[in-house]
Amino acid sequence: MRIVITGARGQLGADLQQVLQGHQLTLLDLPTFDLTHEDCGRPIVDAVPDAVIHAGAHTDVDGAERNPGLAMAINAGGTERVARAAAQVGARLIYISTDYVFDGRGTRPYVETDQTNPVSAYGASKCAGEERALACCENTLVVRTAWLYGLQGKNFVKTILQLAAERPSLRVVADQEGCPTFAEDLARMIDRLVTHPIRGFLHVTNEGHCTWHEFAAEIVKLAGYRVPVQPITTEDMPRPAKRPAYSVLSSDRLHHLGFSMPSWQNGLQRFLRALPAGSSAPSRV
Repeated sequence: MRIVITGARGQLGADLQQVLQGHQLTLLDLPTFDLTHEDCGRPIVDAVPDAVIHAGAHTDVDGAERNPGLAMAINAGGTERVARAAAQVGARLIYISTDYVFDGRGTRPYVETDQTNPVSAYGASKCAGEERALACCENTLVVRTAWLYGLQGKNFVKTILQLAAERPSLRVVADQEGCPTFAEDLARMIDRLVTHPIRGFLHVTNEGHCTWHEFAAEIVKLAGYRVPVQPITTEDMPRPAKRPAYSVLSSDRLHHLGFSMPSWQNGLQRFLRALPAGSSAPSRV
């Protein structure tokens, strides 16, 4: 297959490159591919792909709160241009979205048909991107994922490892709950979904859920640190952007398709094993 990957050098894009290396790939990312440019769809049309995986995005949640116009220009406007380009050449579009399209006031895992109600500029921009992708390209699958981490770039797991090596104790929010997801696992599932006929929305995360505090405690334990991880509230650590308190995504529709993802604990173990030597010192998993 001919597949275009936007955001190809990002956290998910790097794993998509590895997983999809048997296909004919066109890799698009900054600085030559800018989602704010009106003609950013041109290289997609020129590649005449069978599928477009749109992983490129403005993902700085707090940065989006400070500059919502830029987030909307990239995540909504850019997505519309990508979707129109995919539709022009008859390609399938897989748009990577987020749990942050929900407000977090729920008490059970969110299903694909639940009403979106983002509480941050980032969430609003991704929600607008969902709407535009579906409106502009008929053969679109919106894949919502959550709490993503991978070997490429910065993420929560790497931050916790660094802080555990530098500090005598850690303080981590314990009143936000979600689904940690290893980028490699998400990439492998996307590989299966590229040729699947499903359209609309699909939630894809590692199985299970936890709080940020529970996630951090597991990271510290598996990496072999003896650093206490203290639970705190969201109010104890104010951020520019509001986060949903409960953004657990249901995997029921994924299961109905006959697919399943590894547990978040299993994903974390494999991530730590894959880190370069010394990255998760003092001990390897």
